[in-house]
Amino acid sequence: MTGDIEQVARRYARYTAIGAVVIAGVWHVGYDLTVTVTGWHDFRWPVLAAVAWVVYTAVGAVAAVALLRGAEPSTAGTGLLVAATLAVDVAVMLACHPRDLLGTIDWGWGSVGWVGVMLLWNRPRRRAELIAFLAANAGLMLAAMAVTGTFDRVSVAKYLVVVAGSITLQLGYSVGCHALRASAEDAALLARRLAADDAWRMSAQRIHADRLRRYAAIRDVAEDLLERLADGADPGDARVREECTAGALRLRRLITEREDVPDALVTALRERIDAAERRKVLVTVPPFGGTLPDLADRVREDLLRVPLQALDGARSRARVTVSAMSTMVSVAVVADNDDLPVSPAPVREASGVVITYQRQGGEVWVNSIWQAP
Repeated sequence: MTGDIEQVARRYARYTAIGAVVIAGVWHVGYDLTVTVTGWHDFRWPVLAAVAWVVYTAVGAVAAVALLRGAEPSTAGTGLLVAATLAVDVAVMLACHPRDLLGTIDWGWGSVGWVGVMLLWNRPRRRAELIAFLAANAGLMLAAMAVTGTFDRVSVAKYLVVVAGSITLQLGYSVGCHALRASAEDAALLARRLAADDAWRMSAQRIHADRLRRYAAIRDVAEDLLERLADGADPGDARVREECTAGALRLRRLITEREDVPDALVTALRERIDAAERRKVLVTVPPFGGTLPDLADRVREDLLRVPLQALDGARSRARVTVSAMSTMVSVAVVADNDDLPVSPAPVREASGVVITYQRQGGEVWVNSIWQAP
C-alpha cells in the first residue's frame, strides 16, 4: 500500500513537469512559429524575430531537460537563463513596428512566461520568483507601450486582457501542479508513518507473544521442579540445584528485557541462548546495552558467527554480552568450550568485523567487534 501511494506521488511530480514542457513546446511551435512565418513581411526586422524564436527554443530546451531530470538549477545559471528569456521578449518587441506591438506577431510577451514556469519549477522560492518574472515581463511590455505612445484605451484594454490571461494560465498551472504534488507527498508521508506504526505494533505483539511462550516454558519447568520437591526430591541434590539455577537465570533474563522492537542480531542470539538452555547449559545474559544501529546482513553474520559457535559448544555454562553505540557493536561469549579453534591473533573479516580469541583453563572467550568506518 505504501509503495503504491509513493508511486502515485512520483507520478504526480513527473507528469505535471511533463505537462509544463508539453504546453510550452506546443505553444511555442504551434503559435509562436506560425505567426512568425505567416507574419514575416509584417515585421520591421524579421530576422531579429527569427533569432529570438531560436534563442527561446534553446533556452526552453535547457529548461525542459533540467526540469525532466528533476534537477534544481543554480541561482547563477537560472539568472542567466531568465535574463535571456526576457531579452527574447524585448527582441520580439523591437522586431515589430509600433503599430503591431499589441498585434498577433508580437508573440514574445505572451509566451515567455511558460519558459519562466519551467526554469523556476524546482526552485525553493518558485512562487515568489515566478510572480517576479511575470511582473517583469508585463512591465517590459508596458514600458514599450509608453515609449511608442501606444497608450490609448483600446491598447490598454488589450494589454490587460493578454496579461491577465497569460499570468492566470502560467501562474495558475504552476501553483496548481505544486499543490497536487504537495498533497500526494503528504499522502505518501502519512502512508509511511502508518506503515511504521503497523510494523511497530506487530513487532511489539511478536515480542509479547514470545515472552508469554518463554514464561510458559519456565512455568512448566518450575511446576516440574516443585512437583519433584513435593514428592521428596532432595533440595541439596546437585542436579536439582542446577535446574533451579537455570530456571532463575532464564526468569531474570525475561524480567530485564526492555526493548520494544526486536533486532535481528538480538533475535538470533536469543534463539541460540534458548537452545543452549534446553541443553541444560547455564547461560548468563546481562541486559543488552544501548540501541543497536542498523547493520548490513554481512556485518551481522560476521558478528554472530564465532560467538554462536562458542555458545553452541558450551558444555555447562556460558555468558553472553552485547554492547552497542551508534557506531560500534560488540558481541562477546565466554563458555566452557574445548572444541572451538582459537586464533592467536585477531581475525579481520571483509565486512570490517574484528574477532578476538582467548583461551584460559577450560574456558574460551570470543569477542566480535564492528566499528563504522
